[in-house]
Amino acid sequence: MSTVANNPVVGSIAARLERLPHSRWHVKVRVLIGAVTFFEAFDQLLAASALPVLMDEWNLSTGQATMAVTTGSIGMLFGALGAGWLGDRIGRVRTVALGVALTGLASLAVAASGNIEMFALFRFLQGLGIGGVVPVAATYINEIARSDNRGRFVLLYEMIFPAGLSAATLVAVWVIPHYGWRAMFLIGALPVLIAALLPRKVPESPRWLLAKGRTEEAEAVIAQIEREVEESTREPLPAPSAEIPDKKGAGRLADLFKGRYLRRTAILSGLWFVAYYVNHGIATWLPSLYTNTFGLDLTTALTFSLISNATGLLGNFLMALFIDRIGRRPSLIAALTGASAALAVLAIVGASSGPQVAFFASCTTFCIFAINAGLYLYSPELYPTRNRAKGAAFGGLWNRLGVIIGPIVVGGIIAAGGSLRLVFAQLAVVAAVGAVIAFFAIETKGKTLEELNS
Repeated sequence: MSTVANNPVVGSIAARLERLPHSRWHVKVRVLIGAVTFFEAFDQLLAASALPVLMDEWNLSTGQATMAVTTGSIGMLFGALGAGWLGDRIGRVRTVALGVALTGLASLAVAASGNIEMFALFRFLQGLGIGGVVPVAATYINEIARSDNRGRFVLLYEMIFPAGLSAATLVAVWVIPHYGWRAMFLIGALPVLIAALLPRKVPESPRWLLAKGRTEEAEAVIAQIEREVEESTREPLPAPSAEIPDKKGAGRLADLFKGRYLRRTAILSGLWFVAYYVNHGIATWLPSLYTNTFGLDLTTALTFSLISNATGLLGNFLMALFIDRIGRRPSLIAALTGASAALAVLAIVGASSGPQVAFFASCTTFCIFAINAGLYLYSPELYPTRNRAKGAAFGGLWNRLGVIIGPIVVGGIIAAGGSLRLVFAQLAVVAAVGAVIAFFAIETKGKTLEELNS
């Protein structure tokens, strides 16, 4: 056993986390947090999958359909705000567990809805949970990762999010035609089972405990992690490097808008908004466009959406492989440029058939999912521990604004009789603006979280 594991006063918390080799402990934690993220993604896309059926069953107008999908996004916006504050106040793990419980219970309520108003209300509550869980979970994964492979470690975890989106569409292809849309929301309630398990199996972030001045708890947690890693690898741990300081104490939301953090927050907010405006501007309406504009049956429409989500999963995977090598900034610029180019083709050539739209939509999601995963890595890197969850969640606020406004704009264009060329043209322009914003982002590759904020 290493002397540091037996004597936790040796070395800083950050340095001791930095020297840990990849082990079964990392796999266990990533699987448990990943299971949470999988179901949050699954639940996020449920409304889009159910929308074509709801429009027929309840005879919804385009405006009512837009309300049905945007209320969940509004909930996610407020959930992100509240969870950022809560995650920095009561801890990462407890905040994630509370959000997961809310998501699952609200999904049960959505399944029991008898009209569009109740559907929208309970979808809003479900959105509170989804919006809160995802950025705080990503913050936790960032805080246990080593700086030399943080990009790959975090993004391989983030692959579970597009996997959840793909699973939602895949399950919907079979479940909705056979059992109806309510069955999808019953499946979406499964995360309740994880909520009780999480605090018992996943330790609180040692970095957060230290930042809150709970030094003894932080030492106990890191010592336990070290023991589990040594038992897993059956090798002594290397000595930690020189102490890496991190300021203790309570952070404030106002700190995100002071000094160097003002630029970081502004750039991050713009990138989040662009990525999710484009993502949900497409994803929310694609199934309905396939059925209503191109006359495809529901199964074919959902299959095309599944292909797009699966392509996004590939984009996420490639981003995980290369982001530590080429850096965050170049990766984001390249992916945003690619998304803009794919959308521009649809705007210039015209959307003439379902398969054509599916192909270029898949090219877009390939890039957009890579961007989204990259931002879940990048956001927590930009802030100190005392403000990390708030910073990541503030970015989550802007992605929720994108989630809300993107579908509303696309729905408004469609309702007004606008062409699909216009739909894809405005999405292409927004993605291009995102590429320009990314040009001004700072690079974080290969640096510890403490070095980035010292």
